[in-house]
Amino acid sequence: MSAAEIRGIQDSKLRHMLALCRRGHAYYQQAWAGVDLDAIRGIDDLWRLPLTPKKALMDQPLAFRLDCPDLPVAERALWEVVHTTGSSGDPTPIYNTTLDYHGYLLLNRRVAEIAGINDRDVIANLFPLTAASMGAFMRSSTLAYAAGASVAAALGGAPVGPFGVQKPMEEAVRLVERHRATVLWGVTSFIRRVLIRAQDIGADFRSVRMCAVTGEASSPALREDLRRLMRELGAAGSIVFDRYGSTESGGLAQCHEEADWHNPAPELLHHEVVDPDTGRPLPDGERGPLAITHLDRRGTVLMRYLVGDIVSLDRRTCPHCGRSGERVVGPIVRTKDLLKVKGMLINPAALLGSMQSVEGLDEFQVVVDRMDPADPFSMDELILRIAPRGEPIAASAAVLAAVQATIGVRPRVVVEERLAIYDPSRETKAVRFVDRRQH
Repeated sequence: MSAAEIRGIQDSKLRHMLALCRRGHAYYQQAWAGVDLDAIRGIDDLWRLPLTPKKALMDQPLAFRLDCPDLPVAERALWEVVHTTGSSGDPTPIYNTTLDYHGYLLLNRRVAEIAGINDRDVIANLFPLTAASMGAFMRSSTLAYAAGASVAAALGGAPVGPFGVQKPMEEAVRLVERHRATVLWGVTSFIRRVLIRAQDIGADFRSVRMCAVTGEASSPALREDLRRLMRELGAAGSIVFDRYGSTESGGLAQCHEEADWHNPAPELLHHEVVDPDTGRPLPDGERGPLAITHLDRRGTVLMRYLVGDIVSLDRRTCPHCGRSGERVVGPIVRTKDLLKVKGMLINPAALLGSMQSVEGLDEFQVVVDRMDPADPFSMDELILRIAPRGEPIAASAAVLAAVQATIGVRPRVVVEERLAIYDPSRETKAVRFVDRRQH
């Protein structure tokens, strides 16, 4: 479709979504008091609505669930509840009706088409089985259904409850081998550990052609390390599909490696980059906070919701695949992540990227602490915990040089065992950055 055709569909759906929210959305009925909703005729008028902070959804998730009892059954029947995986506190529930789940099927069918996943693939779901239903765990099967692919779940993760259904990492490796999986889908750090463990035990990963990674930020260096591991295992391919998205919105897709992220369903979801002070949309190509608007949902509904990332947008036709619709352009920077260490403002993503570029590290973690934790006025200290594969002294020197060159702060390097830094049997994903200072 042309941009004008897409915009026409979006405008019509937005008007309907606003009408539903006016009738049955507790949060927006209060937040939009004083807003002339009749003046909002389409996407170009979205600026009239206030931005929705993430904390509002975390504090009162039920207030974001649409309540219109006269809707058809498919639009109000609860199909599932999935949860975001926040870094602290209870996970936030996202309510999906039957209509919403069917929308996910449509979105995931297009994600599969864009990423090159088809009905001949066998997907190994390597996401952990968590205490609350993890969106990514649930969506791997949704994508398989939509693409006509097969899927098998490793059921890893820390033990939850008395039934003992979670399995160790070796079982994940054997599942890939046994089912001749072609696509490994999971959290980046865990997939890397699965590949390393496959090397350790000599597993047959020749069927694997793609790693589909998500759930945490990854640098080009880390993705290249995944490709290296796949090549060393004799895998059929070494594609790394870096999925971007959220439980609140669903996934976006790259049409080729290291590319921008396509919005696969612009009739379901609108993206804008906004000025956080005025709420006005910024021009394409200009970086700022990303806000999403649901255009056709009946469960949890979010309008101009700030996802917490700094990006830019490109609405021109994709030069690689010719698709229209907006693309999210990186680098993606989490707005909550910028912080001061020893008086210097640093970007943890850049710091972690420098660590990932150092060869020969099995695991690592960056820790910010006080030199004297008991003294609230003590100077900051940057600590690098590393588990090198080779000579510790050489690895320590390489890490020290890389980090100091990137952020201008001299760290202290501590060598540890890799399981002391990240134990996949106990943690959903590797915690790469920890700030222990008391604020």
